[in-house]
Amino acid sequence: MTPDISASDITTLDITDLRVSIGGKEILRGVDLRLEAGRVHGLAGESGSGKTMTGLAALGLLPHGARVTGSIRLGERELLTLPPKELNRVRGGEIAMVFQDPATSLHPMLTIGKQLTEHMRHHLGLGKAEAKARAVELLGKVRIPGPEEAYGRFPHQFSGGMRQRIAIAIALACSPKVLIADEPTTALDVTVQAGVLRLLRGLCDELGLAVLLVTHDLGVMSAVADEVSVMKDGLVVESGPRGRVLREPEHPYTRSLLDSLPDAEMR
Repeated sequence: MTPDISASDITTLDITDLRVSIGGKEILRGVDLRLEAGRVHGLAGESGSGKTMTGLAALGLLPHGARVTGSIRLGERELLTLPPKELNRVRGGEIAMVFQDPATSLHPMLTIGKQLTEHMRHHLGLGKAEAKARAVELLGKVRIPGPEEAYGRFPHQFSGGMRQRIAIAIALACSPKVLIADEPTTALDVTVQAGVLRLLRGLCDELGLAVLLVTHDLGVMSAVADEVSVMKDGLVVESGPRGRVLREPEHPYTRSLLDSLPDAEMR
């Protein structure tokens, strides 16, 4: 059941005229996005279109020397001008990110429990026992079998799909308002991919998260997104409700992406 969300909480993250330049090259050229609590916003486009860069900008994780203008607002706060100490509290605490490959985002030498509890204790000030209890609860929430046993295991002892679920649990550890999922199903087979997408959709509904789902796969969009934005060359060229954008695209680039999808009825 979708949580009761007050009107003041509806708009969770607003990105307005976001421009990012690196080494004199403009990577993002005026991106506008609005994420709302309890909804999944899909961000689609080919590789190099600026999708991941948009998510990293919201977390303040852009490469050194990047020049940023525009606005990224979380509620009433402007993130682009937050002091580093305050931004560190936002990062992981209020905005979290699930990266594309859990094999590289999870530390191979640390147990799952250690990776789950480390930033909980930092951000939330929990004691060791409290943090462990919450970690085990989160592992159960993302449907890891035997969460108590899983807590003490290492990443290599899990399949790719289970590792991605663990990465999602780590992102949720400090109860963020916004979850950025960067190509979270790319390395997974179709069956496992469907399970991870159902999990993201369910968590969005249950916890009232605003989810930015970054993907090049419009099939993924059609499965879980409420709204869809399409990026090309660092610019959002089309946005709207999923059904309208995918069935009646207005921009030629969106139409070309849809035309490139495999058609089961074609020879």
